[in-house]
Amino acid sequence: MAAPPPPMPPALDSDPFASIFSRNGSRLPDDTVFYAIFPDASLSSPAPDLSLRLQSLRHDILAAVSPFTSSYIWQHEPFSLSISSSSSTAAEPLHLHGKLRYGDNLEDEWFVVFLLFHITRKFPDLSARVWDTDGEFLLIEAAFHLPRWLNPSTSLNRVFIRRGDLHIVPKTKIPSPSITDSLKFLIANENESRAADPVQAAIKSRISDYPDRARRNMHRARVRVPPPVAQVLRQEPCLISVAVEGFYDRDIDSMKLASKMEKFLPRGREEELVPVSVTMSRAMYAQLVQQTFQAPKCYPMPSRSDIKAYQEAELGMKISCGLEMAYQLRRREGAEGRGSAWEEYKESLESIGYFDGLLPGSKEYRRLMEKAEEYYRNSSLFLRACETMSAPVRRIDEIFSLPYSADDFRTEEVPPSDDDSWLYNGEDELNSALREREKEMELYDAELKRKQKSEESLDTGPSLRSNNDDYDLGDIAKSMQAFVQKMSSYQGAEVPENRSVSM
Repeated sequence: MAAPPPPMPPALDSDPFASIFSRNGSRLPDDTVFYAIFPDASLSSPAPDLSLRLQSLRHDILAAVSPFTSSYIWQHEPFSLSISSSSSTAAEPLHLHGKLRYGDNLEDEWFVVFLLFHITRKFPDLSARVWDTDGEFLLIEAAFHLPRWLNPSTSLNRVFIRRGDLHIVPKTKIPSPSITDSLKFLIANENESRAADPVQAAIKSRISDYPDRARRNMHRARVRVPPPVAQVLRQEPCLISVAVEGFYDRDIDSMKLASKMEKFLPRGREEELVPVSVTMSRAMYAQLVQQTFQAPKCYPMPSRSDIKAYQEAELGMKISCGLEMAYQLRRREGAEGRGSAWEEYKESLESIGYFDGLLPGSKEYRRLMEKAEEYYRNSSLFLRACETMSAPVRRIDEIFSLPYSADDFRTEEVPPSDDDSWLYNGEDELNSALREREKEMELYDAELKRKQKSEESLDTGPSLRSNNDDYDLGDIAKSMQAFVQKMSSYQGAEVPENRSVSM
């Protein structure tokens, strides 16, 4: 008789960030950025007192970033902060943390970085961390200026943001730091940990356009949608992200839901389409526009002879169908407590050999899966998953409970769509970015040559250039095209080993 399912891993059941925070657990989720904020008081205050102070700090931080985030439409989920579990160990003191899935919109990730730099300037007694699947991805931006000893294996618990600057805990001071070790060092030795000016400049250059860049990342489109969809988007504009996700991630099963449009097209082809203005990220707009999708038979599309009306209705149809698919799927998954939480739990079972090499679908595999599902349904993780998946469904139902009609939208003045030429000029932006990188490499190479001549004149040994005989700037500039769609760390970005040894 097989053993019952193992207990829910503490990192999943009590604090979903714990294993991610330590990076000793399972593989980090793709397209997700993680961040943590540590008040200096977390190293000295008793846990009960600190918990209350963290609640107040969380409120103050969210209020401080609200002017930047209130009108911003996030790709999947908004910037948020939670208080860590009170069971945190001395190595991981109580703190605020969050995660944000940015999907295809990398702007979301760098907007988060900007917010963290802003937060640590406004609240000087804080230290922050940010990382993703690539690890300490901030260091990728400063790859040509990092000290030689710093690489993915030596960077753990060393890279922080404090007082609006990047800080790196020196290896010479603490060989293998814990989070607590590093935080104490930061508080007592800010001048020693502050990264060198070239490192600061490289990273701050990446976020220098924010928050204006965040505003430019928004695209306003005039669309025609059924009144129920118009009502939802007017009352809760951020639900456009749910609609786009539902449309973009659709499969055969979800398209069956869109073919009926039971929630958002109750009168079928008799439903009137009304014009509304919708704001979304540029990534969302591209996801909608660049996919071909046939309108359901029940959907009231205008004649193709009116090109403008048809284009507005086609974009609105994709939004409406996406909202229908997302609503119906989330309602079902919310009741079942499925989604990413269940997938994480199932992965944790597979990683510890719970299924013992059984073939999926076999009798014994199904029996073990049923036991695992039963345990999951009785866990706090299941309750949180239900809450997360059902939140948009509940909000939409609340909006539908308010009185509205098509007349509410007929008399509204709807502005024209923003110019979308940016959608077709991406190559220019890419080439501009590549030219910036090439210029950076040229400066780096010039510095290497200067050091080489200096060492040769002093006759101190073999030239630094000996390790870079095959280092060709033109080849690297061309090869960067291949890196655009790939993940890399600052160690694997094809840069010379002889980096500056200074902080």
